[in-house]
Amino acid sequence: MTKNLVCFTIDLVSKKAMLAMLKNRVRELRARDRLTQDELAKAVGVSRQTIVALEKESYVPSLVLALHIAHHFQCEIEEIFTLLADKQEEEV
Repeated sequence: MTKNLVCFTIDLVSKKAMLAMLKNRVRELRARDRLTQDELAKAVGVSRQTIVALEKESYVPSLVLALHIAHHFQCEIEEIFTLLADKQEEEV
Protein backbone atom coordinates (compact mmCIF):
# COMPACT_ATOMS: atom_id res chain seq x y z
CA MET A 1 0.00 0.00 0.00
CA THR A 2 2.84 2.43 0.79
CA LYS A 3 4.38 1.71 -2.61
CA ASN A 4 1.12 2.73 -4.34
CA LEU A 5 0.90 5.91 -2.29
CA VAL A 6 4.46 6.87 -3.24
CA CYS A 7 3.75 6.28 -6.94
CA PHE A 8 0.55 8.31 -6.73
CA THR A 9 2.37 11.19 -5.00
CA ILE A 10 5.17 11.18 -7.58
CA ASP A 11 2.58 11.08 -10.37
CA LEU A 12 0.77 14.12 -8.93
CA VAL A 13 4.02 16.04 -8.56
CA SER A 14 5.05 15.27 -12.15
CA LYS A 15 1.62 16.34 -13.46
CA LYS A 16 1.86 19.64 -11.59
CA ALA A 17 5.36 20.16 -12.96
CA MET A 18 4.14 19.46 -16.51
CA LEU A 19 1.23 21.87 -16.12
CA ALA A 20 3.59 24.60 -14.99
CA MET A 21 5.88 23.95 -17.97
CA LEU A 22 3.36 23.64 -20.84
CA LYS A 23 1.84 26.74 -22.41
CA ASN A 24 -0.57 26.76 -25.33
CA ARG A 25 -2.26 29.04 -27.85
CA VAL A 26 -5.55 27.13 -28.13
CA ARG A 27 -7.72 30.04 -26.97
CA GLU A 28 -5.92 32.47 -29.29
CA LEU A 29 -6.27 30.20 -32.34
CA ARG A 30 -9.89 29.35 -31.55
CA ALA A 31 -10.73 33.05 -31.27
CA ARG A 32 -8.85 33.78 -34.50
CA ASP A 33 -11.03 31.25 -36.31
CA ARG A 34 -14.17 32.45 -34.49
CA LEU A 35 -14.94 29.02 -33.09
CA THR A 36 -16.82 28.32 -29.91
CA GLN A 37 -15.30 25.93 -27.40
CA ASP A 38 -18.04 23.45 -28.31
CA GLU A 39 -17.29 23.69 -32.04
CA LEU A 40 -13.59 23.08 -31.50
CA ALA A 41 -14.33 20.22 -29.10
CA LYS A 42 -16.54 18.49 -31.67
CA ALA A 43 -13.97 19.05 -34.42
CA VAL A 44 -11.19 17.34 -32.43
CA GLY A 45 -13.36 14.71 -30.73
CA VAL A 46 -13.36 15.81 -27.09
CA SER A 47 -15.77 17.46 -24.66
CA ARG A 48 -16.15 21.20 -24.28
CA GLN A 49 -14.81 20.80 -20.74
CA THR A 50 -11.54 19.44 -22.16
CA ILE A 51 -11.15 22.57 -24.29
CA VAL A 52 -11.93 24.74 -21.25
CA ALA A 53 -9.24 22.91 -19.25
CA LEU A 54 -6.73 23.25 -22.09
CA GLU A 55 -7.36 26.98 -22.37
CA LYS A 56 -6.97 27.38 -18.60
CA GLU A 57 -3.74 25.38 -18.88
CA SER A 58 -4.96 22.99 -16.20
CA TYR A 59 -4.82 19.97 -18.53
CA VAL A 60 -1.94 18.43 -20.47
CA PRO A 61 -3.29 16.93 -23.69
CA SER A 62 -2.29 13.53 -25.00
CA LEU A 63 -0.07 13.47 -28.06
CA VAL A 64 -3.03 12.29 -30.14
CA LEU A 65 -5.19 15.22 -29.01
CA ALA A 66 -2.35 17.69 -29.61
CA LEU A 67 -1.98 16.28 -33.14
CA HIS A 68 -5.73 16.62 -33.78
CA ILE A 69 -5.67 20.23 -32.59
CA ALA A 70 -2.60 21.04 -34.70
CA HIS A 71 -4.20 19.41 -37.74
CA HIS A 72 -7.42 21.35 -37.19
CA PHE A 73 -5.59 24.68 -37.06
CA GLN A 74 -3.19 23.60 -39.84
CA CYS A 75 -0.19 24.28 -37.61
CA GLU A 76 2.75 22.36 -36.27
CA ILE A 77 2.31 21.15 -32.68
CA GLU A 78 5.18 23.42 -31.59
CA GLU A 79 3.27 26.45 -32.89
CA ILE A 80 0.46 25.68 -30.43
CA PHE A 81 2.11 23.94 -27.48
CA THR A 82 5.34 25.24 -25.95
CA LEU A 83 7.41 23.98 -23.08
CA LEU A 84 8.21 26.89 -20.80
CA ALA A 85 11.80 25.64 -20.51
CA ASP A 86 12.12 25.98 -24.32
CA LYS A 87 10.81 29.54 -24.17
CA GLN A 88 13.28 30.50 -21.44
CA GLU A 89 16.17 29.03 -23.48
CA GLU A 90 15.14 31.12 -26.52
CA GLU A 91 15.22 34.32 -24.44
CA VAL A 92 18.81 33.71 -23.27
